Amino acid sequence: MTSIDREQVKKVAHLARLELTPEEEVAFTSQLSRILDYAEQLSELDTEGVPPTTRAIETSNITRPDTLEPFPNREALLSEAPERDDEFFRVPQILDSED
Repeated sequence: MTSIDREQVKKVAHLARLELTPEEEVAFTSQLSRILDYAEQLSELDTEGVPPTTRAIETSNITRPDTLEPFPNREALLSEAPERDDEFFRVPQILDSED
């Protein structure tokens, strides 16, 4: 059984730049100890021959194809812009002209 003490929680919180209340320190000490116990249980499993994976089931890209479609009401869209230049949105310059 792996356990973590409150001082270790304080050290990790300090390294992560987190400010924890005393109540949070107690709660995280318990939670982190349980997480470490579970990880220790998992390390006892025989994973020889099991390929690494990121999820339990295979998935494929479920997004729709990206197709170009004209917006049906261009004027309504452009009328919402804070600034426009004829048929275009006007936006602040973000690159130096010297480059």
